[in-house]
Amino acid sequence: MASLESLTEDLLVRIYKGLASDADRKSWRLACRDFHRIDALARSSLRVLRAEYLHSLLANYPRLHTLDLSVCPRIDDAAVSVLLSGSAPSVFPRAPSLLPPPRSRDPLGWARGLRKLVLSRSTGLGHCGLEQVIRACAYLESVDVSHCCGFGDREAAALSCGERLREVKMDKCLGVTDVGLAKIAVGCGRLEKVSLKWCMEITDLGVDLLCKKCVGLKFLDLSYLKVTNDSLRSIGSLPKLEVLALVGCSLIDNTGLQFLGNGCPLLRVIDMSRCNGISSSGLVSVVKGHENLVQLNASYSLTECSSSLLHCFKDLKNLKAIKIDGARVSDSAFKALSNCTSLVEIGLGKCIGATNLGLMRLVSGFVNLRVLDLTCCHSITDAAIFAISDSCRNLTCLKLESCNMITEKSLYYLGSFCLLLEELDLTDCGGINDTGLEYLSNCLELSCLKLALCPTISDKGLGHIASKCRKICEIDLYRCTGIGDDALAALSSGFKKLRRLNLSYCPDVTDRGMKYLGQLEELWDLEMRGLVNVTGVGLTALAAGCKRLADLDMKYCENVDDSGFWALAYYARNLRQINLSHCNISNMGLCMVMSNLTRLQEAKLVHLNKVTVEGFELALRTCWVRIKKVKLLAALRFKLSFDVRETLRARGCKIRWD
Repeated sequence: MASLESLTEDLLVRIYKGLASDADRKSWRLACRDFHRIDALARSSLRVLRAEYLHSLLANYPRLHTLDLSVCPRIDDAAVSVLLSGSAPSVFPRAPSLLPPPRSRDPLGWARGLRKLVLSRSTGLGHCGLEQVIRACAYLESVDVSHCCGFGDREAAALSCGERLREVKMDKCLGVTDVGLAKIAVGCGRLEKVSLKWCMEITDLGVDLLCKKCVGLKFLDLSYLKVTNDSLRSIGSLPKLEVLALVGCSLIDNTGLQFLGNGCPLLRVIDMSRCNGISSSGLVSVVKGHENLVQLNASYSLTECSSSLLHCFKDLKNLKAIKIDGARVSDSAFKALSNCTSLVEIGLGKCIGATNLGLMRLVSGFVNLRVLDLTCCHSITDAAIFAISDSCRNLTCLKLESCNMITEKSLYYLGSFCLLLEELDLTDCGGINDTGLEYLSNCLELSCLKLALCPTISDKGLGHIASKCRKICEIDLYRCTGIGDDALAALSSGFKKLRRLNLSYCPDVTDRGMKYLGQLEELWDLEMRGLVNVTGVGLTALAAGCKRLADLDMKYCENVDDSGFWALAYYARNLRQINLSHCNISNMGLCMVMSNLTRLQEAKLVHLNKVTVEGFELALRTCWVRIKKVKLLAALRFKLSFDVRETLRARGCKIRWD
């Protein structure tokens, strides 16, 4: 301990900041009281999971820059009022402090230093509480209120009190209209980033006022809004705009694109995917007016990618990424695109006319290509993959979903030349076999591998991958009918960093395989639909070992009984989403799961034949203070009591009737 005491506070802070993972930082602060204190001093961001700890946590972390309350559903106006008063009466009970007393005793010290506040999906917070928070955090620069179902014009007016705000994210705030947006535009003149995706009540009028009042905008997302060319005329007047997203804006056309072509001199990134009204000629006007363009996304917007548009790309010396998924292309078009040697990402998913010859011409000059999407390019064969792997040896991401004509030869080429590959999608590639996976195992940097709907791979092939590719954190084995318990044994010993796994409809997986999965301490997301040979014993082993499990889909796991669900309720305390549809769970089992899993926010509870109406009511009552979304059978709409339905609605829970 003498050596520890000789280390200065600044040096300890530097060591602390060098810890990359949350697990390492947790181990740090549990080591001793001095490390607790350093954690309190150096921590700049905090994500609160339980409201009862909020008061003590904020008191002990006075130097926060970012506060995330998106998974803390009990935050409401009353809780905010108590929090900002500096006291903690029963309405907001104080939890025992987990840290030593901070040096600063100022109860609102955290508010004065806060720069970013995340309130996404905070359904209980109204305009009064929001205004109190915004006024208390005088130096706040960023607010995220996305997916707040009760967020409307009054809440937008409360948000306008933040004069220093530079970023506002309001995705899917369906109650906000032009009036609310006008309040924000007038009150927050320093805004640089605004996201209004899915705010369906916003029109050209609101966008026009935003552009006039916030002339310093650098980022604007209007995806899926019913805006027209008039909005593009207003946007064209923004002198500092760099990033523009117009995904799914079906009412804009080539005339509107001309306004963009003549304005926004600093525009570098534009996303116009799924805009059905535009064509290649409209994009030509945008490209010609912006020589510094870095990214262009026109996926599923163009019926045909003309040669004139592709020839314009060669003048864009800084162009790094282009996506033209769904367009009709030709071999000559690929040749024209090959002149853009600066490209590092190309999206050609579902492009009609993509052939071996075209791809060979395309990749011949792309030494620096990193990402290539060839999803559903059904005509390509091993010859195209050879050309890609030979020319693009720095490739890190390759998507080949539904490229049915490739075989193990393609994986031999990738395993021989593309040794930096990190992500590979081979979904529905029926020609892939165990020999191919053995070749692929030479790609030691692989972190994401998708093998769904590959019926010819087996435990042996996955064993080859597990023996070498130790960095894999996500693997998809959906409907890989040759995969069984032996594959999971290899997976559990080789993929220690695995966080996402899809085992749905792998019929040979049994309780023995679940026991192997229980050894994966980092596992976070598991899909295990239709595993009919898994029982309560297997689920118990999984829940006891995978303590970090947050998302579990076990639909159609019909042989799991209440013993497994009781174990799940006891061990899996970090679960946030669960799908129990078509499971053999009883009233008591459902009540245990819904009451004990205190972080659960979303549940799918369809076709639970052993659960009665009374069982559903009791289960919903035990969790309605935190549940945000629940899926129920439509027949229950008229059987559940009015009290239950209204309480869930009042607390912001969305009920989807199936």
